[in-house]
Amino acid sequence: MSPETAGHTGQLPLTGERTVPGIAQENYWFRRHEVAYLELRPHCVDAVVLEAGCGEGYGADLLARVARRVVALDYDALTVEHVAHAYPRVHAVHGNLDALPLRSSTVDVVASLQVIEHLWDQPRFLAECARVLRPGGRLLITTPNRLTFSPGRDTPRNPFHTRELSAGELAGLLRGAGLPVRRMAGVHHGPRLRSLDGRHGGSIIDAQVAVVLGGGRWPAGLHADVASVSTVDFVVQESDVDASLDLLAVAVRG
Repeated sequence: MSPETAGHTGQLPLTGERTVPGIAQENYWFRRHEVAYLELRPHCVDAVVLEAGCGEGYGADLLARVARRVVALDYDALTVEHVAHAYPRVHAVHGNLDALPLRSSTVDVVASLQVIEHLWDQPRFLAECARVLRPGGRLLITTPNRLTFSPGRDTPRNPFHTRELSAGELAGLLRGAGLPVRRMAGVHHGPRLRSLDGRHGGSIIDAQVAVVLGGGRWPAGLHADVASVSTVDFVVQESDVDASLDLLAVAVRG
């Protein structure tokens, strides 16, 4: 998720652990997350969906527009309260991702976007996802690509992350949980964002991080460019996954 940023939206503080809509300087990260929800939403049509780690709730609401029912689960009580009030289409639940509060084989889809990198016991979480899925059910998962998000580091760049994954590492964890991968893709900058990278010293991401970590004011040009980003500025593709920004996987319970 985004680097730590001061601010708030609604009832939820913007701490850097999750991204939220409606804040101009957070817009790049929000749209980068939103494009994955839009890409994966067709898997949720008329389905019973659990979003495991729903955060602010905007993604659960996007899925609820096509799903039969969406249960939005988060470990943070304030977050769950916010989701319940802000997004009446979803059923907000307080719970632990290590012990999902659902019966076995009861959901068609588990969606977990930008969550697994925050968890200490990733295999246990994936085993819980497999348990609550019906046979043939789908796990939709995204996570920052370790190879590009924290290149050359022994520890994750984001202080809220415990372990980041490459595509091969993610696929291995999913296989170990009995969830073989049917699709592995990556989120990339499209042509307009590549142009903005060039405008901001080679990386619009690094330019944002420098402002946040430096505690300075946003340059007007950078602020305007970040605020202008939309989902169409990103490309989701199955080629060149190791060079992607975020990994996107669809796995199926046998």
